[in-house]
Amino acid sequence: MILLANVSPFQSKVSTWKLIDHSKKYLQTNALHSFAYDDLLCTLAGKKDQPSLRFWVHQNTIVLGTQDSRLDYINEAITFLKKNNYHVVVRNSGGLAVLLDEGVLNLSLIFPGETTSSIDGGYERMVALIRALFPQATIQTGEVVGSYCPGSYDLSIDGKKFAGISQRRIRGGIAVQIYLCVTGSGAQRAHMVKQMYEHGIGQSKPSYTVPSIDPAVMGSLNELLNTTYTVEEIVQRTIDTASTFGISLEPHMLSEEEDLLFEAQLERVTQRQHRCLQ
Repeated sequence: MILLANVSPFQSKVSTWKLIDHSKKYLQTNALHSFAYDDLLCTLAGKKDQPSLRFWVHQNTIVLGTQDSRLDYINEAITFLKKNNYHVVVRNSGGLAVLLDEGVLNLSLIFPGETTSSIDGGYERMVALIRALFPQATIQTGEVVGSYCPGSYDLSIDGKKFAGISQRRIRGGIAVQIYLCVTGSGAQRAHMVKQMYEHGIGQSKPSYTVPSIDPAVMGSLNELLNTTYTVEEIVQRTIDTASTFGISLEPHMLSEEEDLLFEAQLERVTQRQHRCLQ
């Protein structure tokens, strides 16, 4: 387990953060839009000292890591996923494959880099937020062996992973992103990712360590806490929790200039995906 310092998730020079709620708006939108949007917010954080809190949810999507996109039989894996009604994208932040659906809430903390210089410091801010959201739970950090997209900042309860964190830094801005499995079956999600890898590997020997997935080590918050949370409730709980840290949230719409920058970011991540899957 990683021992965390006393850290505020909303540490910032300013007390007003931008709020972007795409938990419903982006449901049927390609997930590349979310990575482009976070890249834009990350750039704005670096240039304008503008911190943001963003929520996003996408229907059935497998988000591949760059290494995953290089599997010898990745086209066969993608065909399998599409037959099971999953969209496929390649993300531009670190890590391996994750599964998104309507029961998975993605949350991004985006802030100027000068407020948190260390990599671990960025992760710790997100862990502090999740612990503040669920004070009744004993949430552990550390890699959960057998999970998909394993990492040092896996979040688990009783040994079962329900969330994973990634981090991206652009031009002085930092985006810390987490996927929270709120509803549904963690094991079923893991089984789908496991099958994706089986199709992608075939008889080949991968050039990287593909996780040996054990669906039994994955769970959702509702499964692990015996609760009936909805994604909407967790969004509101996060907004309410921000106020307890003295933060005001201001709904944000892109300006014309920012919208042009977003379109450029979207084109960039789209072209990157095309290169990865050629």
